[in-house]
Amino acid sequence: MTTIDRRELADFLRRSRDRVRPQDAGLPAGPRRRTPGLRREEVAQLAGMSADYYIRLEQARGPQPSPQMLAALARALRLDTDGRDHLHLLAGHRPPAGPTAGDHVSPGLLHLLDQLDSTPAQVLSDLGDVLAQNAMARALLGGVCTVSEHGRNVVWRWFADERARTAYPPEEHAYYSRLHVADLRAAAGRRSHDPASTRLVDRLRAVSDEFAALWALHEVAVRRHSRMRVVHPVIGPVDLDCQVLLAPEGEQRLVLHTPPPGTDAAERLALLRVVGTEQFTAAP
Repeated sequence: MTTIDRRELADFLRRSRDRVRPQDAGLPAGPRRRTPGLRREEVAQLAGMSADYYIRLEQARGPQPSPQMLAALARALRLDTDGRDHLHLLAGHRPPAGPTAGDHVSPGLLHLLDQLDSTPAQVLSDLGDVLAQNAMARALLGGVCTVSEHGRNVVWRWFADERARTAYPPEEHAYYSRLHVADLRAAAGRRSHDPASTRLVDRLRAVSDEFAALWALHEVAVRRHSRMRVVHPVIGPVDLDCQVLLAPEGEQRLVLHTPPPGTDAAERLALLRVVGTEQFTAAP
């Protein structure tokens, strides 16, 4: 919980109240309204609070509202998700967790993957599930197993299947392990440890002592960019920059594997593209 910004909160409440027409809130418009929006007393009534309490909030002198009170205000003012989250932040609270995007990848993002025919690219969930990848990513990193539980999850494969590490130099395994765990810890925290993240973490702790030890460190780091080296059976070792583009909701991310300037990675990727995507893969 952070500090309440009473001045900004009061202004946002006033502006939001002015934007709601009485008829949209199920109230009669009435002939004597000076403004098209709701009255303060009407907002208080709709939110189930006293008029005096709400008036003090708009006057920037009220106490810090609870998350339950903010939820009621968001409904009374007919705020969308962005407005609701902004209201919570101004009041010094973490926004409530919304519905996750699930496995659905938007057609626009799938179209973008297909257009990136020379750059390995993947769409991952915040927990590490590979939701989609283009042909170059399959050629560089291999396919994913979707039959077994968590078979397409990169964190699960890293700790539960030793074959997943053969595409990476042994001296960098410890670095990748900490990277995976810290990113998963951040995702689990955002999800308030929902059933999906809890199930994944519990299974990882049961199957891998290394994961359990790293999880106990409670390191948190959202993966936004990193450098990785892939040892491919055809094009050899190749260094790549991993740029992670987060969706606004944070539940899906587009991961681009691009050649660093001043290296021969671009030429190696061009060779991989010529070789094709069917016969050669770096990892199972």
